Amino acid sequence: MPLPDLATYTPHRTVTDATFDGVPVPGLRAEFFHRREGDRVASAGRYSMGGRDLLLAWGWTDEPDCRFSSVRDPDGFWHPESAGCPVVEILREGEAPDAPVTGLALRTPAGQWITDRAPARAR
Repeated sequence: MPLPDLATYTPHRTVTDATFDGVPVPGLRAEFFHRREGDRVASAGRYSMGGRDLLLAWGWTDEPDCRFSSVRDPDGFWHPESAGCPVVEILREGEAPDAPVTGLALRTPAGQWITDRAPARAR
């Protein structure tokens, strides 16, 4: 399945300091797009930090989870899509569960971790 062409979708909403797994992530921008396909609505979400795309997740609005996702490498290429939602870890300043959030770590299909931290001004 190729990455979704967001030019064929309609912007739905944009969230700054977006939440991931219910946790607000300073500096994380989430853009959501919709496209009607017959009786269903296709949905895509593009997540970025500091102006750099991090991941795409897409599927259908009537399904509880992403159908596919793809992580973008810091060098600018998109990894092959994976079935389901991306594997993401919230990065914090310390070990405590309530320590300030500083960014995200995203797992590629090959099992490598790509980290991205919020710009210092957003922390």
